[in-house]
Amino acid sequence: MTGRTWWKEAVIYQIYPRSFMDSNGDGIGDLQGIISRLDYLKYLGIDVIWLSPVYQSPNDDNGYDISDYRAIMEEFGTMENFDALLKGAHERDIRIVMDLVVNHTSDGHRWFVESRKSKDNPYRDYYIWREGKDAQTPPNNWGSCFGGSAWQYDGETGMYYLHLFSRKQPDLNWDNPKVREEIFDMMRWWCDKGIDGFRMDVISMISKTAEMPDGEGDGLYGDFGPYCVHGPNVHKYLREMNESVLSRYDIMTVGETSGVTTELAKQYAGENARELNMVFQFEHVESDGKYGKWTDEKISLVTLKKIMSRWQTELYGQAWNSLFWDNHDQPRAVSRFGDDRPAFREISAKMLATCLHMMQGTPYIYQGEELGMTNYPFGSPDEFRDIESINAYREWCTEGKLSHEVFWPCLVFKSRDNARTPMQWDDSENAGFTAGKPWIAVNPNYKEINARAETADPDSVFHYYKKLIALRKQNPVMVYGKYELLLPESDALFVYTRTLESTSLLVVCSFCDHETDFTVPDAFFGAPCLISNTNRSYEGKEIRLGAYEAFVLRKEV
Repeated sequence: MTGRTWWKEAVIYQIYPRSFMDSNGDGIGDLQGIISRLDYLKYLGIDVIWLSPVYQSPNDDNGYDISDYRAIMEEFGTMENFDALLKGAHERDIRIVMDLVVNHTSDGHRWFVESRKSKDNPYRDYYIWREGKDAQTPPNNWGSCFGGSAWQYDGETGMYYLHLFSRKQPDLNWDNPKVREEIFDMMRWWCDKGIDGFRMDVISMISKTAEMPDGEGDGLYGDFGPYCVHGPNVHKYLREMNESVLSRYDIMTVGETSGVTTELAKQYAGENARELNMVFQFEHVESDGKYGKWTDEKISLVTLKKIMSRWQTELYGQAWNSLFWDNHDQPRAVSRFGDDRPAFREISAKMLATCLHMMQGTPYIYQGEELGMTNYPFGSPDEFRDIESINAYREWCTEGKLSHEVFWPCLVFKSRDNARTPMQWDDSENAGFTAGKPWIAVNPNYKEINARAETADPDSVFHYYKKLIALRKQNPVMVYGKYELLLPESDALFVYTRTLESTSLLVVCSFCDHETDFTVPDAFFGAPCLISNTNRSYEGKEIRLGAYEAFVLRKEV
């Protein structure tokens, strides 16, 4: 068993502030709204809040374009409100992890305002500027993650700046030591304020190759990945960050590292890597695209098991896993991996929770996941607020090669806005999220799916999550036990064991909407049930599982 730490044993809850709780009726969630719901989170039993960005921002990308790292977005409140949130959380033994966005800033950040003024400005080298191939052609053919070219021409100095995301999110030049020290100083400032860690946005992209050749691709633009993701100095810079900041505080860190492999994960988050505590890998949510990332098809269970199991086994004892089904950039878990039809929504949501929380690693719950919130029934492009979804519809449909009929189901299924509809607190108008007009539409199913109803119902999805979180604190095997997959070729059942010293768990999860037969392994025959999403016993050898049924047996040797 690897060394025990609080962040390995924690359960983390992600809050997307704009959509969590509005306290002043302007239709936008805010810090005071989060404070008003801390008792709800304490009751659920979570240990850590991961707060999506609350810094000052023009909001081109909902706060991931930061104009001032040491100020709070006015829509969300004040620094005094943040201090009150931190104090209120700590009084309830809940830690706060901030979202650190340092691959890029907003083009409204004072560094960039200065940088674009002249070629000899002291801040010029804070960003990545290049001459075009000619007067009309960018330095290379790279495409941005949000559509269009990754280069923006700036008439002030007649050069292009790099933006791997929105054109209003210029990439920082991490090769400049002044940039690194500015960032480290800002991080120390937040740590000294008392926060408990950082989730690091696209941290694997901070180092770019000096040579910036055209990227491969059969679409409009070339792929920047080989030159900007897991770049030449990324580990050097993260070790420098660790030495200068992270190692000096009792905090947790998790890096968003799209495209990471298990071997790379060990470099970023190995037990002795001196970089990060853990990383987010996205293989299980990025392997199902039909048109780029867009699809309306669910990943096959055999493929899902293969991916999840590889991370469980190859990181064991060497690096730490992050466990998640969804977040602010992904569709709702129950719609994507479970079954959001009314007859199956609750039981499949509980099954997914069982499957994930019994795995090895630190589990993350995205706001509303604990209620079984679902994807939104988008009816037209006008309903989207997400820059990625809006740009995708324009590129693939309005200007592109796909018809609305073909692309629309894919966009509706995968849009990030599915995760960003307001938290469903009760069955009053706007689901109790706001007294005003919400910034994005509330899912119409809030009358049936809401926190007030579920906290009052002991058989709800909420109480199932609450029980799983409590079990994790009582059963070290859930945190540290070794994982082994059973029935790898079954396209209906996800079955695995966890073993720590003399304790073993058998986890059985049905991913289908029909009955399935299962034979309990001899080693677990007669073992008591730790948790299940049904009310029946599991004493027999041959079990006919119902749709989306899940149970866990626990035995002592």
